[in-house]
Amino acid sequence: MTGDRERDVVVIGGSAGSHAALQALVAGLPADLAATVLVTVHLAPEGGSTIAAMLDRIGGLPAVPAVDGERARPAHIHTAVPDRHLLITADDTLRLGRGPRQNLVRPAVDATFRTAARWCGPRVIGVVLSGSLDDGASGLASIVEHGGVALVQRPDDAKFAGMPSAALKVVPEATALPADDLGRAITALVGRDGPRPPTELRDSLLWETDMLAYGHSANDRPGEPVALGCPECGGGMYRFRTGFADHYVCHVGHSFSPQALLSARSENVEAALWTAISALQEQATVLRQMARYAGDRGDDDERRRHEKEAQSARHAGEVLRRHLTGGS
Repeated sequence: MTGDRERDVVVIGGSAGSHAALQALVAGLPADLAATVLVTVHLAPEGGSTIAAMLDRIGGLPAVPAVDGERARPAHIHTAVPDRHLLITADDTLRLGRGPRQNLVRPAVDATFRTAARWCGPRVIGVVLSGSLDDGASGLASIVEHGGVALVQRPDDAKFAGMPSAALKVVPEATALPADDLGRAITALVGRDGPRPPTELRDSLLWETDMLAYGHSANDRPGEPVALGCPECGGGMYRFRTGFADHYVCHVGHSFSPQALLSARSENVEAALWTAISALQEQATVLRQMARYAGDRGDDDERRRHEKEAQSARHAGEVLRRHLTGGS
């Protein structure tokens, strides 16, 4: 790679609707680009990915799935693979990590961005493309905090504006461009000197990237404890703040942006409500059986009591079902 401050590492993240934007971006990159390009698009854990093959057909840069332990190569595109975080670590070594999921996905955009921020600092050009929710926003903030530069697909150009809009809220100095112009913007930035990186890295960034790259960290209190439980494992969580961006991380490393945390919690609540509906239906069934048995014995008082209890349980279940399904 080049000097310790020359911009020569491009990290690109996207999710829903990002394939077209990614193709437009790569089409604008020259074959002799003096930078390595890392691409993380959220992928299903099962099966393979065709992203590298798709990008390899478009422009002059060879595109290949990333290989664990390989050195990042200039004028090459390395793409994330299913169920592995794409990380860039010391000496520009690529790692395919199976560490905790971030925002319920692996590979995660923020995982790539944060390791680039730590180990590459001012050499990094971070790019956020189309996607839902706010994935990538705090990772992009980390890149900028450590001397990198930020580009964002213009929200009105994105199929899904969630990720670009969130990135611009927490990194207002980012340059927003249509996807067709991002390749040229990257090319103009490559080779330029970035600012000097901070002399000390945040404890939270060190802890989180240690957990991603190595699975452990010497720091056992990485951030501000908050009264929240992890949606994945139930463990206690910490609040990390980078610039204007917040995210939440549990003690084993599961990480959530605010919108991803709310989405995960909504899923947890829905699952709990369906469980409650099932339990109420079962309760009503048993109570009706008990009412029949009481009637067979001639005990009308007990029969009426069980019938009333069964009706109450059935009604409560119907109320919950209407709430979940939007029925009247």
